Amino acid sequence: MRVTSRHHALIATVCVLFGSAGIQVSAALAEGLFGRLPISAVSGFRMTVAAAVLLLLTRPQLRGRSRSAWLGIVLYGVAMAAMNVLFYHAVQRIPLGVAVTLEFCGPLAVAAVGARGAQRLLPVLTLVGVALVAGPQGDLDPVGVLAGLGAAAAFGGYTVLAGRVGDDDSGLGGLALSVTVGAVLLAPFSVPSVPAVQGGDLLPLIASGLLGVAMAFSLDFVAVRLTSPRVAGTLFAIDPVMGALVGATLLGDRLTGWMLAGIVLVVASGAAVIWLSGRAPGPVAPDGEVGERGIVLR
Repeated sequence: MRVTSRHHALIATVCVLFGSAGIQVSAALAEGLFGRLPISAVSGFRMTVAAAVLLLLTRPQLRGRSRSAWLGIVLYGVAMAAMNVLFYHAVQRIPLGVAVTLEFCGPLAVAAVGARGAQRLLPVLTLVGVALVAGPQGDLDPVGVLAGLGAAAAFGGYTVLAGRVGDDDSGLGGLALSVTVGAVLLAPFSVPSVPAVQGGDLLPLIASGLLGVAMAFSLDFVAVRLTSPRVAGTLFAIDPVMGALVGATLLGDRLTGWMLAGIVLVVASGAAVIWLSGRAPGPVAPDGEVGERGIVLR
């Protein structure tokens, strides 16, 4: 049992690392399209590509789902679409690593709700980190910071709803349907922009949808199934660091010492809050395993 658990944890770590890299690289790829195409349209194209691939691979059942299951799928898709659009608005105005750090406050807030005693001090440290990331001199675009915080709010809703979709018996089928909902919601923005798409845009759009949505969300799903939302949520704290590295190497972002200190503080305190808030046993699942579905899924 110990060997199996460690083996699963190792596989989950690899999944989260590749998923995080996929999200950040896809953001870097899509960032070059923002000058000519609306952000909502780029997000819609990405989700359309991902939905087509996931639907083809999973072929989810439409019948036999309860109203509650469909409500969870729809709301999950709404949160997913909002998170993508707001995140890219932030990336357009502030460094990628900063945007990812602000977005990570979403699952952090969800995990902090269950904090008790001394654990309540950790969100305070996180707020200090966010203040450092925003810059002591206030030299970041305030609209970009607000967009990042909006993405965090959507990420929080995504986190809460992920468990309902993740518990679906069809596995990745629920995720595929939620991505489809997000694509449909963004269709009024993406469809009118089709004539503006040039031949050179197709590869970045397709690669961004495959890496940043289809692959990343699927790997996160697998990671949680192999371990638990508590463990996977702790691993997700690598996102701000990965975002800073990808932004610096691919986009030429420059991060000040204050920003780097803030990123480190947010990652450390966020990982601690998520880990500690998940220590209490969750509800017992039908298969006898302890469930913690309400904590984190990206």
